Amino acid sequence: MRPIRTAFRSRLARLALAVFVAGGAGFAFAHGGATGVVKERMELMKDVGKSMKTLTAMFKGETDYDAGQVKAAAARIRDHAGKITGLFPEGSLDKPTEALPEIWRDWPAFEALAERLAAYSGALIDAAENPGGAGMGTGPQAGQGMMGGQGQGMMMGQGQGMMTGQGRGMMGGGMMAQGGGPPPEMLAQMPPRAAFVHLAQTCNACHTRFRIKKE
Repeated sequence: MRPIRTAFRSRLARLALAVFVAGGAGFAFAHGGATGVVKERMELMKDVGKSMKTLTAMFKGETDYDAGQVKAAAARIRDHAGKITGLFPEGSLDKPTEALPEIWRDWPAFEALAERLAAYSGALIDAAENPGGAGMGTGPQAGQGMMGGQGQGMMMGQGQGMMTGQGRGMMGGGMMAQGGGPPPEMLAQMPPRAAFVHLAQTCNACHTRFRIKKE
């Protein structure tokens, strides 16, 4: 059981790093000269990045788990997610934006990811105080049966599974970019780590596909 948990934490750490590099951590240096809707959406994304940093620290065990803080951070992300598509009028590529034209070439996928961000952050709010669930122990980090046991379970998958999908999977195409993935209602009944993982995957999928890659 311990090697599975360690592998999961390692995968979570890599995912968190990708989110920070592609998300809020970079915005502090990118705002110079931004005006209008570009500035507004960059500030929104920076705040989303701060909330993700708060959540990641708790789910990685770097800070104590606090259900109230989880709910507050997830609520900020959910509220921002509902505003995202309105902040991307077609062709708004004035520097220093890091948005790619791909957003408007595949608007349905971009819109689906924004909706998924709202749905999964909402699921995390609902799951924040959940115990491990029947047969999975207690506490926010419980649930190895769903999160990593029995051949690595639903979250880790059998070789790929829900976490990585098939082919590109949830990381930049596949199910998540098409608006797929597990139902938020299901995640809301699971240990909160499950909703957080899919929330972070959604952020990373959007950054991977629709944001200029940093060198």
